[in-house]
Amino acid sequence: MPIYKLIGRDGNEYLSRRKGTFGGHRGQKIYGRLDCPSALRWIAKGHYVEKRVFFRDERTAVAAGYRPCACCLQSKYVQWKSKQQKNVS
Repeated sequence: MPIYKLIGRDGNEYLSRRKGTFGGHRGQKIYGRLDCPSALRWIAKGHYVEKRVFFRDERTAVAAGYRPCACCLQSKYVQWKSKQQKNVS
């Protein structure tokens, strides 16, 4: 059985026998679907891979401080952005 590296709620890596269901970019602190068109374009160009991280689920990604992707999670991104703007005001 393969072992996967995932990011936990605390932002640290851990090993898991379960594959992650969301991917992310460590530098930009963004998470999204594994089939995200934007992430797949960057990966195809040879970018993104070295900063790629994986999460067991969406709640874990949020708890680790990552924000939703504007491309593949548009409605969640809009909600997140709205909260950010309210916090600045």
